[in-house]
Amino acid sequence: MTHDDRGNAAGRVVRVRTDVAAVAKTFDYAVPADWRHDVLVGTRVRAPFHGRTVRGWVVDEEVGTPAAVDVLPLKSWLGWGPPPALVELAEWAGWRWAGPASFFLRIASPATIVRGLPMAPPPPAPDAAAPQRADLDLAETGVTVVRQPPLTDPLALVLSVVGDDAVRARHGSVLVLVPSAGWAERLTSRLERRGWPTARTWEQARAGWPVVVGSRAGAWAPVPRLAAVVVLDAHDAAYREESAPTYSAVDVLIERTSREGVPCVLASPVPPLALAARAHLRTVAPSRPEERAGWPVLELVDRRGADPRSGMFSEEFVRLARSALDEAEARGRGPLVCVYNRTGGARLLACRHCGELACCARCGAAVAQPRGEELLRCPRCDETRPVVCASCGRLRMKTLRAGVSRLREELAALLGVEVGEVAGPQSAGPASPVPDAPVLIGTEAVLHRVRRAAAVAFLDIDLHLLAPRLSATEETLALFVRAARLVAARGTGAPWNRLQAQTRVPDHPLLQAVALGDPTQVLAEEEAIRRTSALPPFAALALVSGALAPVYAEALGRELQVPARPEPTEEGVPGVGSSVALSPLGDDRFLLRADSHQPLCDLLERTPRPPGRGLRVEMDPATL
Repeated sequence: MTHDDRGNAAGRVVRVRTDVAAVAKTFDYAVPADWRHDVLVGTRVRAPFHGRTVRGWVVDEEVGTPAAVDVLPLKSWLGWGPPPALVELAEWAGWRWAGPASFFLRIASPATIVRGLPMAPPPPAPDAAAPQRADLDLAETGVTVVRQPPLTDPLALVLSVVGDDAVRARHGSVLVLVPSAGWAERLTSRLERRGWPTARTWEQARAGWPVVVGSRAGAWAPVPRLAAVVVLDAHDAAYREESAPTYSAVDVLIERTSREGVPCVLASPVPPLALAARAHLRTVAPSRPEERAGWPVLELVDRRGADPRSGMFSEEFVRLARSALDEAEARGRGPLVCVYNRTGGARLLACRHCGELACCARCGAAVAQPRGEELLRCPRCDETRPVVCASCGRLRMKTLRAGVSRLREELAALLGVEVGEVAGPQSAGPASPVPDAPVLIGTEAVLHRVRRAAAVAFLDIDLHLLAPRLSATEETLALFVRAARLVAARGTGAPWNRLQAQTRVPDHPLLQAVALGDPTQVLAEEEAIRRTSALPPFAALALVSGALAPVYAEALGRELQVPARPEPTEEGVPGVGSSVALSPLGDDRFLLRADSHQPLCDLLERTPRPPGRGLRVEMDPATL
């Protein structure tokens, strides 16, 4: 076998994964002998495929020449692609989230053809004055959770990691993940001002810039050598892809650092419960005074005995609004932000006599009375009970319902100022500007669109707190974290309360935890409930939905009747395979449940999917 001057063997055969999502197989192609380009694992190419040419990636370069087989040659070379480690990681991610590996390879690839890479600059010289965290041992591998209060500047943590001697000794790139592109841009600028070369393009990341900052897709940053990973606000839902495959960037980075043997630092005021099932997890927490000072003051307004004529606006809220408006006008501290998430729960019932909220006796979620039924039904666990107040025994209930637009009109009339409305997620196109008004009201989207606020008031926090979703606790804590960052810290600024929450369950453990600036207890209780109830992360779930879901569920049912191959134990002796249960949820929806992801992902991988587009497979569904 001869070689050309670039080291490519004449007649060399490589394996290619095409960009056709519906085709899971890989194919072998010959590298043309006259090519003057390197063809390595990760290289992007164009190959013939069923009478046309498609894009693809080289996934194996040691295939060999098949005997008596005429292998088609590649058509063209499309430049640099992801490094080999990411190619292997994409194959794992396709199995883990029941999606095509090509989906993840596209994320890790450049938008244009990259024919060459720039020279990576060296990191700055070690600075003895740089902030160091003695409680972080970055010479060890594994996952370390750093619990930082919401008002702590994360830059100090990032600088301590990138400047650590053990991290420098690995001669690689530090990957920093943040929830949004805007945050990534601001952090990049701050690192550059401190002398740290930070990648701004795919080419710079692929060349090995010392620091790479990105949002969710940054988990697939194509750095050739990884030195460490830092994830800020690891609890944020922005790290989870909503469209299938519904991957988690945090889980991707945990797997990536495990494969490459580097430390992974996850920073969050409220560490996600998905980490609770992981073994060998280190936790670093601040002292109680430091953590308490890092949360703003929270005022809880008990609405159980409120005058119904006051509507959604209590006397405590009016006092807060007047004080915030006066301070904002005098010092320019930002608008008063009011949050009311109608989509979080369109219907709540409360006793007409005592105002007690109607909740489920089994799981604590808010119950509703479906149209045409004479019972109260829990949308979370389907428990039913008579229409009777559990507190005073009265039989009459009132429905609590309002809309953001109506509340905006009422609030403008009440305060006598202009009130702007911010509702719905920000679109992918040019975003509509945030209204320049002293008061803003909207769904939780307003917390994402505003950078600063004089005060934040949750007009009905129960819509989030008692929502019939498995993730209600974590989502509510995340809202308080985001709101906390818009206002001042405890003991600073104006004397009024910076955060206010109107509620009919003021003694709820989550609200008390936020008021005390100590979320550990409520997270521990939620973890205990999920562990005893065999809920994620102590179980694996997959939601199958769409017009083709019944056909696919039938195929899954037939596959489940086939005895599964026993899983090997640590000693290598075959053990008993974990079972997978399939149950219908109605409306072309089916739920798969297993003790772990291994049998569930294996089942989804080996079961052929029906042709067509009417099928969605969502791993670890967040909507249940």
